[in-house]
Amino acid sequence: MSAKPEHYDVIRQPVITEKATMASDAGAVVFEVAMASSKPQIKEAVEALFGVKVKAVNTSITKGKTKRFRGRPGTRKDVKKAYVTLEEGNTIDVTTGL
Repeated sequence: MSAKPEHYDVIRQPVITEKATMASDAGAVVFEVAMASSKPQIKEAVEALFGVKVKAVNTSITKGKTKRFRGRPGTRKDVKKAYVTLEEGNTIDVTTGL
């Protein structure tokens, strides 16, 4: 399966946090994805871009916090994260990039 341009629209960037690093020990990788993307789209994109087999996809939406920008209240953007569980023997090194 070859990577199509829309696959790059689905997956925005890998999430590199303490929680994401702990998930990678369990064979999962965390990506920030487009808000409109579905689980089958995310699965197809990860398999095409990284050449791995995906076992499961779990998603979560984090609502943007209200913060102050230059003294005025503003809102951070909402973020959709995908926890992608890989089949046994498959790995993705998110530190190298695409």
